[in-house]
Amino acid sequence: MNPVRVVIVEDEPLYRGLLEHYLGRHDRLEVVGVYADGASALAGVPSVSADVVTLDIELAGELDGIQVGVALRKTLPNLGIVILSNHADPRFLGALPREVTSGWSYLLKKSVSNTETLDRALEGAASGTVTLDPAIVAGMRPNPGSPLARLTRRQREIMELVASGLTNAAIAERLVIAEKSVENQLTNIYGELSVDRHESATVHPRVSAVLTYLKESRLQSGPRSLA
Repeated sequence: MNPVRVVIVEDEPLYRGLLEHYLGRHDRLEVVGVYADGASALAGVPSVSADVVTLDIELAGELDGIQVGVALRKTLPNLGIVILSNHADPRFLGALPREVTSGWSYLLKKSVSNTETLDRALEGAASGTVTLDPAIVAGMRPNPGSPLARLTRRQREIMELVASGLTNAAIAERLVIAEKSVENQLTNIYGELSVDRHESATVHPRVSAVLTYLKESRLQSGPRSLA
């Protein structure tokens, strides 16, 4: 399997070095570019054949990380975007047009040292899914009366793990159930959330479900653990 080719865009030198160190330790990842600001990233990323780019949400200068990500996707539509933030608020993803939201991840900077979380965010973005930091997911609750609130407890468990970037096989292992059970539950979840599962759908059902999860949830303080 070819390694995932990653670009780092971070304006804080110490964190930029730490991020490059963490990413460089992974056998499945290859750092192919490091930039300190949005302008240099916009100029350089198109020439390095990257699969995914990590972007500090609060880049110094005229462009923040979200603006850089949107601009890069206009010229590189298959580029994965991982937004790194100190704040647990990924709701901007729900404001992006759904057809361009595939391949975005939102990760807390403090989670970079967790290799499992980092891998899921990077590989999820590179593969076109939407992945949220598990610590953020753990602090989210369904809006009362929303379609999300009508899901069963098991369905909400599965939806939380989907939003955290786990595959069906990984969800089955985490919940100690058959993978087929996960697939059946997802079919029911898509129905409850009015997700289009037809081949003609412009957005993958998994992505649509996570975006609906974001839209129909509210953030609470004191997130609970998913363990």
